[in-house]
Amino acid sequence: MRTILLACDDDAIAAEVDAALVDDGTRLAQVTAGHDVIEAVRTVDPDLVILDMQIGNMGGLAACRHLRLESGAGRIPSQRIVLLLDRAADSLLAEQSGADARLVKPLDALRLQDVVADVLGDRPVDA
Repeated sequence: MRTILLACDDDAIAAEVDAALVDDGTRLAQVTAGHDVIEAVRTVDPDLVILDMQIGNMGGLAACRHLRLESGAGRIPSQRIVLLLDRAADSLLAEQSGADARLVKPLDALRLQDVVADVLGDRPVDA
């Protein structure tokens, strides 16, 4: 079973991510505050972390940097991270934060599935 950790305090975005990604082989864990991401990573051991840029008290960029620092220090395993951005202009900041991929909202289910498959290496090999 694959686990995706979503850090998001917007119910509509959480519902979109759930609808696009959750199936018999994937479960979604969620936190609603950026400062809860590290503990959730330790608890649920996710295969992927999706961070919304606008999360109360510690945004997605800061949470991404924090994950990278904790991983670099050996306190948590390395994480695959997708950032959900509010605008395309935030792409440079997302890149500098160390995220593996980024998507600009509003979300598109097929695009989200494609990005997740790319980040997790789930792409089928062409015959």
